[in-house]
Amino acid sequence: MRFAGRIYKDGKFWLAEIPILDLITQGHTKKEAYLMVADMIETLVNRDGFKVTVYKGTKDTFEVGAPEPKPMIGLLLKRKREISGLSLAQVAKRMGMSSRNAYARYEQGTAMPTIEKLNQLFYAVSPDTDLVINEARNG
Repeated sequence: MRFAGRIYKDGKFWLAEIPILDLITQGHTKKEAYLMVADMIETLVNRDGFKVTVYKGTKDTFEVGAPEPKPMIGLLLKRKREISGLSLAQVAKRMGMSSRNAYARYEQGTAMPTIEKLNQLFYAVSPDTDLVINEARNG
């Protein structure tokens, strides 16, 4: 699973942003900005052994991904919930779940949702945003 990003120079710094996660970081060089993106995602996921790879795209695009999708999905759901200002209990209520722990398992990356469930989870935390799936070729 990968998230798309954009990298660009602003003054003397290179800025790297991942819009779907509402995250941005910077570096003195383009290479340093890519390293900061990887460190930022790994720090936010905060799971032993979790590593991300930055895939450089065209001159101003990149993707960040990891072979294990559960932590990436968990990060996406957590960021969208935080951006929306919702508590775990509020999201669980929106989904009709009896316990916030049922939702929290997805956010913690311990449960893997089906595509249908991911769409429901995403809608609960970010109802004004569509989840778009795009195919990327390795290489």
